[in-house]
Order: sequence, then C-alpha cells, then structure tokens
Amino acid sequence: MKKNWNKQQAIITGAASGIGLAISKKLHNLGVRVLLCDLHSEKLETARKAVGENSRVLCVDVTDLKAVETAVSGIIDQTGPIDILVNSAGATGITNVKSHEVDPANVELVFRVNFFGSYHTTRVVLPGMLQQHYGRILHIASIAGKEGNAGMMAYSASKAAVIGMTKSQGKELAETGITVNALAPAVILTPMVEAMPPEQVTYMTDKIPMKRCGTLEEIADLAAFIVSPEASFTTGFAFDLSGGRATF
Repeated sequence: MKKNWNKQQAIITGAASGIGLAISKKLHNLGVRVLLCDLHSEKLETARKAVGENSRVLCVDVTDLKAVETAVSGIIDQTGPIDILVNSAGATGITNVKSHEVDPANVELVFRVNFFGSYHTTRVVLPGMLQQHYGRILHIASIAGKEGNAGMMAYSASKAAVIGMTKSQGKELAETGITVNALAPAVILTPMVEAMPPEQVTYMTDKIPMKRCGTLEEIADLAAFIVSPEASFTTGFAFDLSGGRATF
C-alpha cells in the first residue's frame, strides 16, 4: 500500500523545539497534516505558527499513559488513524556525573520520557495502523544508545532501551505494512544540547570523525525518508546519523 504525503496524518512528539520541530516543518512542507505534540503549551503555539497552517497542536505529557490515550484517541476519533508517528520527546537528565552519583529519581524521569513516552504513543496509534495495514513509526534514539556516553548513564541506557524496543516492534509488525525504525544521531545542535555543560558537549563532539555537530536539516531530511511510503523494506533498524562515529 502506498500513500501520498497529502493523504497522511502525523504525530510528532517533542515538537515545540529542536529535532521534533524540524521534522514537523519538513513533513508539513511535504503536505502531511501535522499534529505537534509537546508538554509546553506556549512553545507549542509558537511552533505551530512556525510550521504552517496545515498543523495543529496537542499539549500532553507523554509519560502519562492515560493522558496520551485520552488525547490521541480523541484526535483519531475526529480525523482518522495516524499514519506517521515520530517520537522525538526526550530528556538528557543530569549529565557530566558518574552513574553512582546520579539521583535515582532523575534516572527514572529520563526513562519515563525517553522510553515510556515512546512506548505510550506507539501503543495508542498502533491499533489504527493495523486496521489500515499501513504505518510508519520512528523513534528518535541516540548514538549514546549504541555506544554509551560517560557521564550520561540514564540517557544512554534509556536510548538503548528505545533501540531494543524498535527491534522488537519491527519484527512483530513486519507483515502488517507498518515499519518501525529508530534514528540514532550523534550531537545535533538543539536547545537541549546547548543546555548541557560545555565539557559534556566537547566530550561527545570529539568522538565524531567529521569533527562537527549534525544539523537539524540533516536529521529532518533523513527522518522524512524513513517515514516515507518509499521506505517500505526496512524495519527494526537504527539508522546512523553520527558523522562517522558509529557505522554499525
């Protein structure tokens, strides 16, 4: 089954800024009806204006399964099933700290946003995708989930869990017309990265053979291909976007 871009509806979490906003703009420009999902209502409205008229907003906490079920189910009842889901909502938590020194509550928070947030939204949109025998799910993971970053145990472990979930879901849904993939970027210039301690960013950038950060445009372009109708024979895969740091 092949769908035109302008016949599709997408949810992008973490869409108020950074990677989520960049992907929202890209899909909107392709003709997709974009639903920007985030926790920050004021930032969401600003983002909606930046994305364009064929976009709407959904203010919801992805760590709360009941809230996600209520909000997303309401959208589906109004406008039909979701064709594309991009899970971009993320949190780094406390960084540049040894794992045994991190507050356990912070570790739990990072997992609730990065792993459970992606699980919750996927759980809600999958029944509609299964009914129409079509769907594209993209989890934004991280190179840290493949290799681990010192001083970022919670973030690295949560993104490794996202990659593991991607592989499992990809296999489960392989015969349904639904693909589930992950995108594992290295350092991308986003507000989240800019908020990190400089020494943590330097540590990560120094590992990149290209010796630079990735751009939001680069990640949006690759994301658009992964969720396109043409990307129909790749599932359960973690795409690299790391400037040569990880090639596996």
